Amino acid sequence: MALLLTPALAQPGYDWIVVLGAAQYGGRPSPALERRLEAALHLYQRGLASRVAVAGGKAKGDRYSEGEVGCRYLRQRGLPAKALLCEGQSQNTYENLLFLKPHLSGRILLVTDAPHLPRALFLARLLGLKAEGHPVEGPYPLGYWLKETLYRLWLYLGLKPLPGGHGLRNPPPDASRSPSTPAKGP
Repeated sequence: MALLLTPALAQPGYDWIVVLGAAQYGGRPSPALERRLEAALHLYQRGLASRVAVAGGKAKGDRYSEGEVGCRYLRQRGLPAKALLCEGQSQNTYENLLFLKPHLSGRILLVTDAPHLPRALFLARLLGLKAEGHPVEGPYPLGYWLKETLYRLWLYLGLKPLPGGHGLRNPPPDASRSPSTPAKGP
């Protein structure tokens, strides 16, 4: 059973901390991605796991993937490169987990926005991953919570996620996207 853990309850013993993708802008993490990366960095520094995976591909026209931007951000803050796994091809939450799955083993701790975490845990369980979750707090509008509830309902009804994001794209909740930046979801 996948668990949702409050930040204070997460204890050492995970094999991986997994940061799910969110937008990046010109090689810099979006506010949503930065919050996720900072949470993962703190969990790593507390010794919860010795390895961190960062997932997320590129939106059309992007020069950098979310995964590479996230890994660079964590390296600049002291995580050794050997402790990082950078996935840069996935386009949605399901693909984040699917593409990382061959590289993951044991217990994993998913790090993502609080509204997004229940769906991410459901998808991880669907893929057979031993996942628990760390909710990242933030200024999440009601619409984000409602959209995630609808996505979960879609999944609970047995409507499977499809590679390519059919019906499961999830733009980040921050309004800092420039008009010329295509939407990109975790």
